[in-house]
Amino acid sequence: MAARDLSRLERFKTGYGDGASNAKLELLRRLDRASLRSARQVLRLHEVLCFLRAYPDDRRVLAQVGRMLERFHERPDLVRHRRQLADTGIVGTAIRYRFFWSTALWLATRWPDLLSLEHDDEEANAALDKALPLVLPPVVAEWFNAGSLPALPAMDRLRGRRTDAAYLVGHLAGMPGNGLTREAFADAIDAPFVLKPGRDTPSRTRALLPFAPRAFQAGPLRRTRPDLRAAAATRPRAVRVLSSRDGARLIELARCAMVTRSRDLMAFEYGNPGDVRLVDDGDGLAFGFCGVIPERRFTLPALYGYLTVRNGVPTGYGQVEVIGPFAAISFNVFETFRGAEAAHVFGRLVSATHHVFGATSFSVDPYQLGHENEDGIDSGAWWFYYKLGFRPRATAALRIMRRETARMRVRLSHRSSTRALRALAEHHVFFDLDRSAPRGLAPLQQALERGVDWLAARGGGADAVAAAERRALEVTGLKSLSGFTRDERAAWRRWAPLIVSIPGISRWSAGERQQLADIARAKGGRREIDFLVRYAAHSRLAGVQLGV
Repeated sequence: MAARDLSRLERFKTGYGDGASNAKLELLRRLDRASLRSARQVLRLHEVLCFLRAYPDDRRVLAQVGRMLERFHERPDLVRHRRQLADTGIVGTAIRYRFFWSTALWLATRWPDLLSLEHDDEEANAALDKALPLVLPPVVAEWFNAGSLPALPAMDRLRGRRTDAAYLVGHLAGMPGNGLTREAFADAIDAPFVLKPGRDTPSRTRALLPFAPRAFQAGPLRRTRPDLRAAAATRPRAVRVLSSRDGARLIELARCAMVTRSRDLMAFEYGNPGDVRLVDDGDGLAFGFCGVIPERRFTLPALYGYLTVRNGVPTGYGQVEVIGPFAAISFNVFETFRGAEAAHVFGRLVSATHHVFGATSFSVDPYQLGHENEDGIDSGAWWFYYKLGFRPRATAALRIMRRETARMRVRLSHRSSTRALRALAEHHVFFDLDRSAPRGLAPLQQALERGVDWLAARGGGADAVAAAERRALEVTGLKSLSGFTRDERAAWRRWAPLIVSIPGISRWSAGERQQLADIARAKGGRREIDFLVRYAAHSRLAGVQLGV
């Protein structure tokens, strides 16, 4: 009976109206009392509950789903199948993953007693044997090098009450250098971690943004493909700059969403709580855009990660790299929510990116399309973007596209081969809101190369960078960096070679050069979107660096 009820609920979950709410409610109540026989069935029930929390029919369904998810860890069938459900992100189950350094540091700081190292990976153990003495105190390092104990049992002797993961991460965090050098060292070890379940450890079961907009699903899901230009013309309902406190809560939810799906995203790892916007798109759909801390920003484009939420439930994620009218965009829907409203959500993401950041030309990189990404090939990602209006510019991709579309016109059932999809995925695809001004990728490499040439002509070392900083002060009319914060000074150091290598900079007006100084300073400011606003307003700089 329970298995039959579960199958019926899975079939009914995307149906709305005409008594659907009552039918779902009855099935939910029965399944709340039922005991499922297999781990697979427990996982299926969990996924239906997460879906219905994101797309609830009404208050009754939402309340029932909420109660079941809050008590999910108490289900006897979950307890019985806990080991088989590891790595699912369900509350009460363990998560195993080779977390990147910043995520490992965050987990070891937040849940030091629950994070440990996986012991059965021989390759990682060998890397740890070589790396460990480099982070230990000298006496301990000499003892380790002279002894016969491998790294893991050696740490067991040294770590006291700490877990081996907390011991290792603590020593890595205390290494000389900066965050970049520590990250490089830790990622070279590539240690596998195990996060044991705890009262408040990350889980998909309880993932919820409490201040997100809410709505009930009264009618059918929107499965049709949108016209992206029409979608972009429709503004989001509201854009709210979050307080640092709420920004931190959104970033933590995003990081938990990654951890519970064995993923990492740099924009979330180094998210800036002071630079977070919640875009309310209506009907319970919202995008939480977060900038990154100054030390992790790119020199030219601004990087923003985003978490897609529906009724507060994380349903997807991605990031945008924006400068001027250009936006390189990635788009991911979590597996639980695939097949629902992916095309509609992407259209609203384009609108949000256009209205928040001013982007009008969008690109999708090869990885998103399936290059060295089998998930992208299996899902037919290239054709998803093609049907929304994206097109390649590369000759080889255009030739394959025309051949495949010709075959589809002859035979509607034609499907591109894996070989064809891989060839298509080797090249970017593009979409422009303004048909009259088609653009490719932002030509950032040229600006960077001019800066590199300027430095190389002067030896390419620290003296050359210092000379660029002094010359940039002269060019922009600044007497000093007095009043600049540490991050603003670091941004100035990165931007100085770009400033001094701008062709014809001496012919710019004093006002234009002063604005250039403001742009460089804004790159290290509290919110990177301030840099984007200043950059877009400087038409002469955008003309030189971007050709717009």
